[in-house]
Amino acid sequence: MGYMRTALLLAAMTGLFLAVGYVIGGQTGIVIAFGVALAMNLFAYWNADKIILRMYRAQPADGHELERIVAGLAQRAGLPMPKVYIIDNDQPNAFATGRNPENAAVAATTGLLRMLSREEVAGVMAHELAHVKNRDSLIMTVTAVLAGAIGMLANSLMFMGLMGHRDDRNSPLGGIGSLLVMLLAPLAAMLVQMAISRSREYEADRIGAEISGQPRALASALNKISQGAEVIDNEVAEANPASAHLFIVNPLHGRTGDSLFATHPQIANRIERLLAMESGGVTMSATRPSAPARATRRSSIPSTVERHKGPWG
Repeated sequence: MGYMRTALLLAAMTGLFLAVGYVIGGQTGIVIAFGVALAMNLFAYWNADKIILRMYRAQPADGHELERIVAGLAQRAGLPMPKVYIIDNDQPNAFATGRNPENAAVAATTGLLRMLSREEVAGVMAHELAHVKNRDSLIMTVTAVLAGAIGMLANSLMFMGLMGHRDDRNSPLGGIGSLLVMLLAPLAAMLVQMAISRSREYEADRIGAEISGQPRALASALNKISQGAEVIDNEVAEANPASAHLFIVNPLHGRTGDSLFATHPQIANRIERLLAMESGGVTMSATRPSAPARATRRSSIPSTVERHKGPWG
């Protein structure tokens, strides 16, 4: 169902792009706008992982217990071993990046490692590996290409109107219709883009719970991360809100609910789905069902990047 929803949303985005191009009426402008947007997003697709990891000052988790947890989960999921990073940030959170499973990276903050139990950390990392398995970076790149192209077309429509190079009498929708398209098309593209992001989060929760075999542990982790994100700042994310969709829980303050403008589903809805999975005994066929995690136990993972020795490695 998650894949079907994503496919329908991508089809809607494509249809919106074609509709805006129809209003403008010029095939040359459509090709140029799409070409520029494609070039920009191809660059991001090949380099986004390096840019994001550098932005958040992520450090390799060489020899850390987190790396061993991810290795075990990747093996169970049938994935190549991704690179593992730790971010020195008090807000509990995590993300995955990379253009494909062979070039993937996962990262967790020190706040997450400090606040969560081992089972909860494994649930979070399984969620991130699900993004890798589902190739969500590719899906979101395609979405960004279409959204960017729609924005460019709308801007070109406005530019032509301001410069007097457009005769709205030749537009199939007339002057008012062109104005509405110019204003509403980018907004509609953004809404579809966010809806796709929410759909991918639900799917990553489901696949992640199957990989770890512990839906309750992931549900407990989401609850703790959400509570932590509400009161602890992530200054880098606040300064770069375009990266917020990468995280397992929105790192920005004041973003709650499954609203049209939310990049993440409501935490309560995600937890409800995960607990429903547990009641159904959902696990991957290649994994052994595990006992539910004790959500009240704190992790003994070191709280800073430099401390790699201790009970966790």
